[in-house]
Amino acid sequence: MQIDEIRVDLDPAQRQTMMDITGRRTVPQIFIGDTHVGGHDDLVALDQRGGLDPLLAGQA
Repeated sequence: MQIDEIRVDLDPAQRQTMMDITGRRTVPQIFIGDTHVGGHDDLVALDQRGGLDPLLAGQA
């Protein structure tokens, strides 16, 4: 599995792109494939309700 880290703190244009796509200003914003998961708390909640493993399996 490949992880791409985009440093929006170093690139204002990338930060604006992130905000345009997600509607959020905070980091991290996590994507699995094309699916926007949200931030860390959203990722944990997704895992707790059993949605993370199937999403990851679809990326294998």
